[in-house]
Amino acid sequence: MAEQLTKIRAKMTGNSADIKVLITHIMETGQRKDAKTGQLIPAHFIQNVTAALNGKTVLAAEWGVAIAKNPFLGFKVNGAKVGDKITISWEDNKGNKDTAEETVK
Repeated sequence: MAEQLTKIRAKMTGNSADIKVLITHIMETGQRKDAKTGQLIPAHFIQNVTAALNGKTVLAAEWGVAIAKNPFLGFKVNGAKVGDKITISWEDNKGNKDTAEETVK
């Protein structure tokens, strides 16, 4: 079984769902040099992130090299209810993708 790259927590707080996402990703800028070889380490970063509530997009973001390693994303969704499904999807500049789903609690 592959390692889970995207972890989600979705919890109701008042009239909105508090969504917290942790993505395991190296997020290389392409500007660092390998200490052993002196060669630039190629850029490898998440480009697109989307969040959907019950299949409807509620967040779309374009990221770049300025995002830290293992990025954390937190946001609120108004109008969500306990039992709704939140889906997070992302794709990086090398074509790697991941999708994770969580039920709002």
